[in-house]
Amino acid sequence: MLYRLIIILGTLVTLLTSYISAETKSTDSNKFNGNWHLRIMDGMEVRKARAILDFDIEKMKLSGFDGCNRIGGALQKNSDTNMTAPTLMSTKMACREPIHNWVSQRLHEILSEGFSITEAKRNGVDGIILKSPSHELFFKKMGKE
Repeated sequence: MLYRLIIILGTLVTLLTSYISAETKSTDSNKFNGNWHLRIMDGMEVRKARAILDFDIEKMKLSGFDGCNRIGGALQKNSDTNMTAPTLMSTKMACREPIHNWVSQRLHEILSEGFSITEAKRNGVDGIILKSPSHELFFKKMGKE
């Protein structure tokens, strides 16, 4: 009887462990490479600002458009899950509309504060979230429907 109980418990532990590992997504940072279009910033729809970030995780570089200006710079890892872009370069063009200025300022804040990147789904759209202590941004991969 004890032998059967040990086998049943062992089988249950094995099944539970395999189920948990199947549910956990690996965070292979190379999947974040490419162009990402900003869709939601701090709960507000901001697609109109047309902000785009292009990550090259292998080279630890970032480039893109903040809604007003071209941006680029080096990424640094603060920890295993947190990155920052402390030396961000930018052109100095005027913003066209208030939404562009609002997005530009907050995007620069999150990049300099430090942020984590995680996979996410919002409104039925797959993408990523950049989360800092004060902001949360949802991006959709460009070129994917």
